[in-house]
Amino acid sequence: MDLQMISYLAELGKLTFTPEEMEKMAAEMTDIIAIMDTVKEIDVTYDAMADNKNIYLNDLREDIHQESFPTEKILQNAVNDENCFVVPKVVE
Repeated sequence: MDLQMISYLAELGKLTFTPEEMEKMAAEMTDIIAIMDTVKEIDVTYDAMADNKNIYLNDLREDIHQESFPTEKILQNAVNDENCFVVPKVVE
C-alpha cells in the first residue's frame, strides 16, 4: 500500500500522521492485506456430509403427533390470569 493511499485514508478518518507513522501504517496495512489474501484462499464451501459426520437421518427419532398441555394447567400457578406469563423487567 502506497503513502498516497494511506494519506487518503487518514484524511477520510480525520487522522494525522507524521511521515514516520505513515511509513509504519503503510507497512502494517500491506501486512493486513497480505493476511486477507491468504484468508481468501481458504475453501469455505459447505459440505453437508462433512459437517454432520455423526448424524444420520435414520438415527433420528420419529416425529409423533401428540396433544399439548392444556393452557389452564400450564397457567394454574401464574400470577397473571390473562393467558400469559409475567416475567421480571430486565432492561430499563
